[in-house]
Order: sequence, then structure tokens, then C-alpha cells
Amino acid sequence: MSRRLSGGTVVLASHNAKKIRELEGLLAGSGISLRSARDLGLAEPAETAADFRGNATIKALAAAEATGLPSLADDSGLSVAGLDGAPGVHSSRWAGPEQDYPATMARIRDALATRFGSFAAADKRAAFLTVVCLAWPDGEVVCFEGRVDGTLLETPRGSGGFGYDPMFVPDGESRSMAELTPAEKDRLSHRGQAMRAFAEACLPERR
Repeated sequence: MSRRLSGGTVVLASHNAKKIRELEGLLAGSGISLRSARDLGLAEPAETAADFRGNATIKALAAAEATGLPSLADDSGLSVAGLDGAPGVHSSRWAGPEQDYPATMARIRDALATRFGSFAAADKRAAFLTVVCLAWPDGEVVCFEGRVDGTLLETPRGSGGFGYDPMFVPDGESRSMAELTPAEKDRLSHRGQAMRAFAEACLPERR
């Protein structure tokens, strides 16, 4: 059984404003008070691990050690079958310091077209992957995973979501992740899956 939070403040170890809002929505009504690493002025640690779990652990532990509070971090990315799993753990870095995702989505489209001769002929299967980790100030860490499979669009669609959402259509859907409502995205998304597992295991039990 996972160690449960008993209320109080949890640090969200993220500087991404849209990700912070999404995680806040997923934790609404939990009785947990949230503070973000951005609001607390925490430095962003170097993400040097080779996988999502390792990077999420690095971020969660850094925030817990800096604040003395339980800290929650996630590491997520897009894995494209036709690019041998890239960009994967480098998904954010592919977007550069300006987080220019329109340019990065075009980079993925062009890379697939180059490899397969055209985008239409490319292996467009992809998956969004995430690992959410909760770290305690004493160094204990527990992690939860989420995954959603889908296909890539040549022309991104939708203004919701963030990151690679406009070019990704979840299996069983005709809309891109950026065309879903926030509630629909929470139900389907990799981050929603991981956060529900975290909530079931770690949030205070409802009486």
C-alpha cells in the first residue's frame, strides 16, 4: 500500500503553466493545496535520466528537498513508431527553449516524410507516455504510469491542450487531442490515467 497524503500543501514540480493548470484540474476537490515550482522560484533540475520515470523522479526529489514538502512531478513525451520512438524523453527539448511546438510538429512530419518517401506512406502510429512521481522530503518516491496510443496528423488541428496535442488523434477518436474538451482529455489522456492512479493510491481517503 502506498503512503497517503494527509492534506496540506503539495508542490507541483513544473514551470509549464498549461501543465500546471491541467494537473490542478485533475486534483480539484482533493483537499490538497497546490504550489508550483514556478511560483516558488525553484530552479529546474537537469533531466539527465534515460527514461520518463528517471526524469520525473529527479524533478520530484529536487522540489521535495528544496521545500521540505511532498512534491509531485511528471515527465511525459511523444513516442513515434516511425521515428524509432523519438522524440521520447527529448520531447520538450525538441521544442527548444522557446517551446515552439508548431515548428517541432512540422519537424516530426518532415522527418516521417523523409524516411518513408511521403507522410501519407509513413508509419504514423504514436503514443503519449507519462510517469507521475510523488516524492517525500525523506526521500521516499512512488511513481505511476499512463499511456494513450494513437496516430499522427499531417496538419495539426485544434486550439486546446498543449505541446503535441494538435497532431495526435487517440485511438477510437476522430478528433485530435487538442480538439477534445478538458474533461474528455482528462478521461483519455496519459496524464489523466497516471493522475487517477496517483489519486487512488496517495490522496486522503474519502469518508
